Amino acid sequence: MKQENKHYGLGTAISMIVGICIGSGIFFKADDILRFTGGNIRLSVLVFFIGAFCVIFGNITLSQLASRTDNAGGVVAYFEEFISPKAANAFGWFQMYAYYPSIAVVVSWVAGIYTTMLFNLPSTLEIQVFIGMIYLFFFHILNYFSLKLGGRFQNISTVMKIIPLLTIAIIGFFSNQPHPVTTEQLVVPIQDVGVSWLAALVPIAFSFDGWVISTSITHEVRNAKKTMPIALTIGPLIVLGIYLAYFLGMSSLVGPEYILANGDNTIYEVGNQLFGSRGGFIILFFILIAVLGVVNGLVLGNIRLPQSLAAKGMIPNSKKIRKIDNRTELSPHAAITSCVISLVWMVIHYFTQKTQVLSGGDVSEIAIVFSYITYVILYWKVIQMKKQGIITSPILGVLFPILGMAGSGIIVIGGVISNPIFVPLFLIFCLSISLSGYFYQIK
Repeated sequence: MKQENKHYGLGTAISMIVGICIGSGIFFKADDILRFTGGNIRLSVLVFFIGAFCVIFGNITLSQLASRTDNAGGVVAYFEEFISPKAANAFGWFQMYAYYPSIAVVVSWVAGIYTTMLFNLPSTLEIQVFIGMIYLFFFHILNYFSLKLGGRFQNISTVMKIIPLLTIAIIGFFSNQPHPVTTEQLVVPIQDVGVSWLAALVPIAFSFDGWVISTSITHEVRNAKKTMPIALTIGPLIVLGIYLAYFLGMSSLVGPEYILANGDNTIYEVGNQLFGSRGGFIILFFILIAVLGVVNGLVLGNIRLPQSLAAKGMIPNSKKIRKIDNRTELSPHAAITSCVISLVWMVIHYFTQKTQVLSGGDVSEIAIVFSYITYVILYWKVIQMKKQGIITSPILGVLFPILGMAGSGIIVIGGVISNPIFVPLFLIFCLSISLSGYFYQIK
């Protein structure tokens, strides 16, 4: 197989983490977070911190593995090198057949939502999904035929998506104007929700998710053993700071009742309030670029995964999929495989949204919850490495892995609380995919 070049540095690795995390979740999950916390701003901020530190402790723990390997495959490579090939196959199948495509599909659909809002198109589920499919096709083509263009778009979109977030944060901080009155009916009343606020950790997990996808380009990052641990630590801290500033700024400008009543349209109304009749259009344009940056980052990682798994013989048709086109330095069959699986998930996503079986959630949230269950295996491995003397620091080798496990447990509990009927069923579905990969390796 052709030796792969080192295309990316620390800036792109951090940009990929920040770019994937920021740009979709915070824009259309803020009202969900408030809904689960009963409109309580302080409780929502607490949820942000809990979610962030679940990610950060997990990041730092996984960085102990990232610093000891530069093999292709990201987290799949960690499972293969530090756990077992069978475990790697199980996790690889989950990522390839559920995790990557379900998230890419949902974010593409969100891009479709903002596109209909931006150009005043009929905002039906069918049109939103159709536009999302077009975006999926486009970014598969872009990232396959040009490594540099895909990376540059990621960097540009990361900068552009921070502009509306910081603008609203700064204006909200200095604003003393009364909150606008809305004629829309509240989705949920402002109320005490008891322990049900834990369900807010699911949209928080979605908002922060994406950091692990950056590990898929570890083998293409210069000096990866030093670069990736730094990126995995700095990236989520940047995300937390920007998220809190935006959330508090938005809440200061319009108040929790307005956000709960207007949902995803809140950002458009805020744009009009701040910048006049064209303000909503300007804000939406920046947000659309931000969301498309997330789609690009997801696809950037997604089209490499089948190629990495096929190189190790982990999936059917590996011999065909692992063949690399010398011009693009990527596998055409891997790109096609990624695209086809994504389209299947778009159909699944369409029916779950049409029937509302997930009670306002989406398929990507469940895949994210399941992924946190699988990370516990790697956290435990780091603890074992501390016992073996491979890792010397008790903080890095014991404390942070335990905190990462606790964070995973909290997110799983929140996921089940959010939808106690269908979330466990979808988690079992993800488990069945993983077991299929496990037994395929045995075969």
